Amino acid sequence: MNKDFHYYGTYAAARIAGYSHEEALNICSAAFLVDLCTRSLLAAIDGPSSAATTQTAMEMADARTDIIGLQDITRIWASFHFLPRDLYAKREKVSKRYLRKYRLICGPNGDLLVDAVNLAKDKSLEAVGVAMHVLADTWAHMNFAGTPSFVINNTNDYFFEITEDGKEKPISFKHNPMSPEDTEKASYTNSVKTENEHSVMNLGHGRAGHLPDYSFIKYKYLPAWANYHEVIKDNPSDYMHAFWQMVYAMRYLRGDEKTFQVKNYAKEAVAPYEDEIKAIFKVRRTDDSEDWIKLCKKFSGCEIADLDIEKLKTEYTSASKEEKDNTLLGRFFIAAMAQKSMVTNKIYKSGNMLAGVSYEYNAEKGKFKGIKDFYKLIVNMRKGD
Repeated sequence: MNKDFHYYGTYAAARIAGYSHEEALNICSAAFLVDLCTRSLLAAIDGPSSAATTQTAMEMADARTDIIGLQDITRIWASFHFLPRDLYAKREKVSKRYLRKYRLICGPNGDLLVDAVNLAKDKSLEAVGVAMHVLADTWAHMNFAGTPSFVINNTNDYFFEITEDGKEKPISFKHNPMSPEDTEKASYTNSVKTENEHSVMNLGHGRAGHLPDYSFIKYKYLPAWANYHEVIKDNPSDYMHAFWQMVYAMRYLRGDEKTFQVKNYAKEAVAPYEDEIKAIFKVRRTDDSEDWIKLCKKFSGCEIADLDIEKLKTEYTSASKEEKDNTLLGRFFIAAMAQKSMVTNKIYKSGNMLAGVSYEYNAEKGKFKGIKDFYKLIVNMRKGD
């Protein structure tokens, strides 16, 4: 998913769920920040390096692909963009090494999603935003894993768009990221094929390009994890389910729902706006921001301010050491580290070392062994004890 859904779509979902205009802006800002918070950004403002939620193309090009580097990549991408659906998934006649990667395949309605939403309960609005980004991406990025792997994430050249009248249109790919994508000619950009198992070209949905991030497209393809058997991805339907589920999740986080359970959707609450939202999803374009903005205005009656990252950075750098954690970025960093810590710990506890070793905080003894930056997270946790 792109800014149109993570920012404006999340704002709309928050308003339907009952949050005020100001609250919804904080939530959608945090949701979109997940796609912006790189180590480069953190270094520029002297922020906690472990709060990184994504990586720039340059950072990926320079990333180590030894075990330490791969674990770092996995912690970021599996925690925020490719949340594993089932860390204990079964598959016969495969090696343990393959199974560990297979179990990181992203998908909606898994146990980790419940953990991610519950992690944001009674926390900051920024924590809600982080959880909504993670939730939404379980729908958009399903069938891909947030770890470099040729045997899981590769696809072949068999890609066809399925139009509304049921016809099939061949999809072609190029590898120049500077070349514009052409939705009418079904010409898109993807990563270069390499059979190197650990190449960053085989991270996530790189081999399928940006197709998972476009709401309008329904397509079929042959993924490696499915032994190159045909899989159909229906983005308009998946994006609608993501929106329904976000509203339901945020109603729970506000206290209007008693529990958060998988496969529950706030269809009734969204019903007055459903036709407009579905219409946005079906338009053939790579950015739906303008239509989302029009819909968002119906909730606020005013312009929906774009995210001003420079303003947020100035607010953070200008704050005193004691007040940094109370800025929007400061609260986002805490939420991001909590999410990464939780997912890494769950993967580690499942017996899977692809995200590295995880240490838990012992609240009773006050002991913690782990990454230095996470001390900020521990301090934040102890405030609530």
